[in-house]
Amino acid sequence: MNTFGLPPGFVFGTATAAAQIEGAVHEGGRGESIWDAYARTHTNILDASSAAIACDHYHRYAEDFDLLSMLGGQVYRMSIAWPRIQPLGRGPAKPEGIAFYHRLLDALLDRGIEPWVTIYHWDLPQALQDAGGWQNRDTVDAFADYTRILRDEFGDKVAAWMTVNEPVVHTGVGHAIGRAAPGLMLLGSAFVVAHHLLLAHGTAVRILRETLSTPVGIVNNHSPVEPATGSERDAGLAALYDHYHNGQFASPVLTGAYPPQLGEVAGISFEVIRDGDMEIISVPLDFYGVNYYFPTRVGAAPPFYPVPFAPKEYVGLPVTDFGWPVMPYGLLKILTELKTSYPQMPPVYITENGCAYDDGPQGGLQGPGGALQDTRRIEFLEQHLAAIGEAVAAGIDVRGYFHWTLLDNWEWQEGYTKKFGLVRLEPATLERIPRASFYRYAEIIRSARGPNPT
Repeated sequence: MNTFGLPPGFVFGTATAAAQIEGAVHEGGRGESIWDAYARTHTNILDASSAAIACDHYHRYAEDFDLLSMLGGQVYRMSIAWPRIQPLGRGPAKPEGIAFYHRLLDALLDRGIEPWVTIYHWDLPQALQDAGGWQNRDTVDAFADYTRILRDEFGDKVAAWMTVNEPVVHTGVGHAIGRAAPGLMLLGSAFVVAHHLLLAHGTAVRILRETLSTPVGIVNNHSPVEPATGSERDAGLAALYDHYHNGQFASPVLTGAYPPQLGEVAGISFEVIRDGDMEIISVPLDFYGVNYYFPTRVGAAPPFYPVPFAPKEYVGLPVTDFGWPVMPYGLLKILTELKTSYPQMPPVYITENGCAYDDGPQGGLQGPGGALQDTRRIEFLEQHLAAIGEAVAAGIDVRGYFHWTLLDNWEWQEGYTKKFGLVRLEPATLERIPRASFYRYAEIIRSARGPNPT
């Protein structure tokens, strides 16, 4: 065991998403994504920006992977942009897109870094959205064809596959309340989107396993839920929200059934489920990805609110620049709850965990070696690794940690205003400047891996 109680063989890495870092949205025949369309309405993005340049990773991936080598991480979680492979979401693969990802994967492998690939990280081709998007069951078929292309082209280079990223966020924020792409306000009717995303997940698992033995999993966002007060009403509302946020996506994948309590949320109807769907969704997994950022406190919604529950502020907890409460214990809590609810859960990887803190445009305080000092990010990292160590000590099979994220990026509807990176990205020059947290994480990784064999 290392300092944080993590077992031998535990893997460390970082995570990114293509739509947030690549840029070059008009190069290589790439098509338009729902995020490109969403960003065109500048009131949708906090700083009226777009991902047209982002981190320019499309041209600078070698520089970014050199930073990964410096960091010492064994694994790198990335996504492949669907519009770069199939500009319209259907049809033959674009040769330029295929060639780009071959170069990118080869660059990782040349540096001894294992690529963990997310198939869908929210960048649906706009042409598919125009045809109904994830409300349309035909999108599941399109996703199946896209998965086959990735499997056949990159299957010998990818160390692990993740089918869908955070379907709860994509469903809830993007389709239920309209605060992210594609900007729909379906409220409870967005359940059809959730179901089709999970059906796409299960379909993709089956397709990958037709020819590959590579590990496959899904990535879900999880948050421990507690009532805002000690009242019986708030306890019931917190339990309902827990079923909505956590159970709606874990239960069908791990048990083959949705929580029946979801029917209490207005607009949710199980009529979309067809014979055989749940068998596809619950195909056994090799691992389960948990993204954790913050806990959720729930109470009664105000009048005329579309659902009975509403999030409530925590008092006395520090918050990130996103306003998210910092509770490392929440990671231990949600891992414990998942293991209790789903004893058959496969091995777990923490596929995202990180915090938004800005060290200031002037360059911030200088730490040892001239690195940008970001003490709060270091504390966040260490405290959450310690929580994972406690989970391992409690018998939960957690095998790896991916920090979100390598470098400051285009943070969806927040634009460039939120800084999650171990590496600072200077907006004007795109210069990469490692923060003190980068060097601290590198030190943790070296310590965990032990001395190099001689």
